[in-house]
Amino acid sequence: MIASGTDISSSFGVAGVGGGLFSRLMATTRPNAAVAFTALAGLAVVAVLFYSASRGRLKSPWSRKKRKHALSPQQWRSLFTPDGKLRDGGIKFLKKVRSGGVDPSIRTEVWPFLLGVYDLSSTEEERDAVRVQKRKEYEKLRKQCQSLLKFGTESIKLDDDEMNCNKEGDTQHVAHGDASPTLEDVVSARESISSDEKGSNLRYLDGTSGVLLERDDSSRQMAIADADASALNTESSDSDSSEDPEVSQTFPSSDGREDNDPDFNSKNSSPLVTEVTSKFRNNEDFTTWQRIIRLDAVRANAEWIAYAPSLAAVSDDKARHFAEIVGLKDYDHLESCRIFHAARLVTILEAYALYDPEIGYCQGMSDLLSPIVTVITEDHEAFWCFVGFMRKARHNFRLDEVGIRKQLNIVSRIIKFKDSHLYRHLQDLEAEDCFFVYRMVVVLFRRELTFEQTLCLWEVMWADQAAIRAGVGKSAWSRIRQRAPPTEDLLLYAIAASVLQKRKLIIEKYNSMDEIIRECNSMAGQLDVWKLLDDAHDLVVTLHEKIETSLNE
Repeated sequence: MIASGTDISSSFGVAGVGGGLFSRLMATTRPNAAVAFTALAGLAVVAVLFYSASRGRLKSPWSRKKRKHALSPQQWRSLFTPDGKLRDGGIKFLKKVRSGGVDPSIRTEVWPFLLGVYDLSSTEEERDAVRVQKRKEYEKLRKQCQSLLKFGTESIKLDDDEMNCNKEGDTQHVAHGDASPTLEDVVSARESISSDEKGSNLRYLDGTSGVLLERDDSSRQMAIADADASALNTESSDSDSSEDPEVSQTFPSSDGREDNDPDFNSKNSSPLVTEVTSKFRNNEDFTTWQRIIRLDAVRANAEWIAYAPSLAAVSDDKARHFAEIVGLKDYDHLESCRIFHAARLVTILEAYALYDPEIGYCQGMSDLLSPIVTVITEDHEAFWCFVGFMRKARHNFRLDEVGIRKQLNIVSRIIKFKDSHLYRHLQDLEAEDCFFVYRMVVVLFRRELTFEQTLCLWEVMWADQAAIRAGVGKSAWSRIRQRAPPTEDLLLYAIAASVLQKRKLIIEKYNSMDEIIRECNSMAGQLDVWKLLDDAHDLVVTLHEKIETSLNE
């Protein structure tokens, strides 16, 4: 093969078309041979031009060669030593997942490693011990949930009686002697209420609710209506990889909250409820979360059914019995598998609200959990995978907006550094803050991608985060070999890539923020996830250091 950039005529010893080796060969060969040789020379020219052009486009780890297949069951098994440890600290494993995701048949085994439930250096024996311990912790949380469910129901009844007896007197709740916010105050701060309460602001299709994402600043209010998932009204905070000391403990160790509380294992439900509710601003928080969780659970998207035939085949009796146990309501219109799925969402989301009371539950979290419970059939395992997922995603569900604005700022910087023309157009529209991708950030592309595409994107994203947690991002993979280094913000690069793919349309045809929002919403089901990841990694290669530097200035 002729090297890129080499002059073709000098390679053949000629100056132009005549003379030199090429002329002598033409003079001494028969006409047919000359024609054949000319054809070969032409092919060589085409090959050189193609090779040269191709080299200029090769940036991301997927573009340099034919895309690898997903991590297969055979490859997965070959990665372990006889005592059940991942070879080379899991580097080969993470590289494989980064390049192609995970085969669906082994996701149940692989995801706990990606999400930090199991340490990459753990043995099989150590993982067995972790599994037993984590199951016990989850069962404790579920006992608390059941106690609070009963306590909350009785408390609401007592509150109603008190209000009826003393409508004009002190409205202080029986269960709490403090002047805490009312249930209505908490509701208005933490949720998007149902369609009857909202009026005509949102659309509802196929039995699902819309999503209202509101922005309120000095100049404008924005609302985005979506009709393919559960209701969502979330405001977010810090998206740093740093972890909350109370919540984000290093696995496999326990967070210690349950074991260090003397009342936790008590068989008497009263002290148990007292201890647990002290972690909330008031017990109305948990009552509110329970109500919203149940509303969201029955509205969950049914796209998962095709990917989980065993869960889809659950009996009606089993589904309805489970629904009664967890207090699910208004589910008669659902088929059995969706009732069962909704009940599982309730059990795990309630447990998470207790595990992380600072976040509790916000609408939109069910969108993130639904794919996990579809893949992980055991509730306690699904719970801890969700905890691992929420280690970073929890910052999307805080009450303040510091984190979400930080993430939008990163998307804005990526676009600014990559495409100044597009960025100037966004400035002209007062859209350079990139609020139009708010939904993509909050629920991690869940509504723009199909079910399978979502899992592929998340797996690659989790592999990056796992590499950083394990400290292998810079030490074991040289910059030259890996090209695109692992980053905590791969999602944001993918979001920026999706906008850049529409740059021509945005620049030439769109003249308002509303039009760009509609375009972003219309991306649902239209994106090629692997092309998106290619483009995202291209951006990481070229802009990662520049973005990091600009953020630290």
